[in-house]
Amino acid sequence: MDRKVLLIILDGVPWRNFRRLFGNLEGWVDSGDARVWKHCSVLPSISASCYASIHTGVPPQEHGCTGNGNVFRLSHKDVFSQVREAGGVTGAVTHSFWSQFFNRHPFDYVRDIEYDEPESKTINHGRFHTMTGYGKANQMTPSDVDLFGTLTNLCMRFGLDYGVLHTCTLDSMGHRFFHDCEEMDHACFVVDEMLAPFIPRWRQMGYEVIVTADHGQDERGHHGGRSALQQETALYYFGDADGPEAGVTIDQLQLAPTILRRMGAPIADTMKATPFLS
Repeated sequence: MDRKVLLIILDGVPWRNFRRLFGNLEGWVDSGDARVWKHCSVLPSISASCYASIHTGVPPQEHGCTGNGNVFRLSHKDVFSQVREAGGVTGAVTHSFWSQFFNRHPFDYVRDIEYDEPESKTINHGRFHTMTGYGKANQMTPSDVDLFGTLTNLCMRFGLDYGVLHTCTLDSMGHRFFHDCEEMDHACFVVDEMLAPFIPRWRQMGYEVIVTADHGQDERGHHGGRSALQQETALYYFGDADGPEAGVTIDQLQLAPTILRRMGAPIADTMKATPFLS
């Protein structure tokens, strides 16, 4: 592999919350260690549909996942499969939807909660959470620092070439409290502070790092449709590639081919969007 990449997805963070509340990420933008662009999700701007598009590079109208209630094993080639084709090692610390999309469906709570499968053609090392029982009164989300630590553990133990981390904390908090409130300000501050020590560590381990969200959330804690607050989020890049000028909006379908280009893995024919990094 030409390079190693980690993709960090903080579920459900609108552009304005990233830029206003994530002081560590913004500090690295100011110092020149990171660059930031606006990132626009596919439609519907719902979590499962976005996860599928982020990794396959095709829209929901093509891959077929129309929402969180329609999760199945996808048929399109994806980032995991292409990295594996190039001989790379892959890992995921994510919601169980990712395992169902890219490894096997249905999800088995015993077999699939944690696995190490060196011969897998997609995900070699998976650590998943299901959020079973989720609701406004009970968030059912793991601590973000535990997830960051788990990804780092996989990188150190198995030498991941590509790893993805996905956490639903901020999405869940946004649905409960909406986004213009003390609780949400604090939640964003905490995640930013938890994430911050890991980014230099990952960089020292030789990884390029992308931090983004799958979609945003509006004033009523909603997403799924077409509005700036629902679709637009931020994308922070830590690495040495050339990218677009400030003010350019990145299409979500560009993520998969961009990651594969950086890694030197083959870009699937179905991934039509232009990579945004050289």
